[in-house]
Order: sequence, then C-alpha cells, then structure tokens
Amino acid sequence: MGYWAKGARVVNVLFVCLGNICRSPTAEGVFRHLVREEGLEAQIHVDSAGTHAYHIGEAPDPRAQDEAKRRGINISALRGRQATTEDFERFDYVLAMDRENHRNLQAICPPRMAEKLSMFLDFAPHIGVREVPDPYYHGGFDGVYDMIEAAARGLLDDIRKKHL
Repeated sequence: MGYWAKGARVVNVLFVCLGNICRSPTAEGVFRHLVREEGLEAQIHVDSAGTHAYHIGEAPDPRAQDEAKRRGINISALRGRQATTEDFERFDYVLAMDRENHRNLQAICPPRMAEKLSMFLDFAPHIGVREVPDPYYHGGFDGVYDMIEAAARGLLDDIRKKHL
C-alpha cells in the first residue's frame, strides 16, 4: 500500500466518475486543497480519472470549474484521463462517485485489490446517500460540491487515523 518518499509514507488517492470532467476533478481539487491546508502534500498524492474515455485530455466542465472557483479552488489545469487496472496498483484508495462507476471499476479491479475500491460518500455517512449525482445534464453543481467537500473531510480524517 502506498510508497515511501524521503522516509515518509505516501497515501495515494484516486477519485473516479464517468467522464472525469465534473465530479472527480472537483473531488481532486477539493481534497488537494484540504491536504494543502493541513500541510500534508508530501504524505498524500491525489488524482482523478473517468471510467470512460469520453473526455480524455479535456479540462473539467466549465460549470464545475466555476463552482470550484467560487469556493476558492482552481481546477482548470486538470485534464481528463481514463481509469486503468494499473491504478489499483498505484493507489491506496480508489473512490467511485456512484454505483455505476463502482461496477465499472470492479470489472477492471484485480481481485486481490478489491479492498481499495469504495464509494466516496461512504466517508460522509451523515449525508444519508451513497452516490454523488452526476450534474452534467441536470445541474446542481453547488449541491454536488457540498457533498464532495463533506466526504473529502471524512476521507482526510480516515487517512489521518489509519496512515499518518
């Protein structure tokens, strides 16, 4: 699990949604911001990906960028990529935004690494739902951001307890 850099344990986190242009880059940006605020950049590596290749190389959806920017986070430099089997080798946490993403990730996950895969909102049980809705067609980027931020805080607490 993870790797060691300059004597310190590094925890690797991957956020995954369908196209890697709305939810997962927002989660990457929010979580990276929290990690930076806590001074943990050397101990936690963050990335995002999509289960499908629809938007490889593309910037996040402008609406996701606008909501993140409104909250003080710049995600404009992020670029879409597709999740791979190798990601299960590289990452300690592979976090799906919804059940469909989870099923697609299970299909490429080596059985011995299944414990790395989970639903992102499991880190925010107080929300009362397990899926981050896809705002691509129906909007609601502000509510999606709120859910992501709550789960990101829960994830950071979990990593602190288990790894740091």
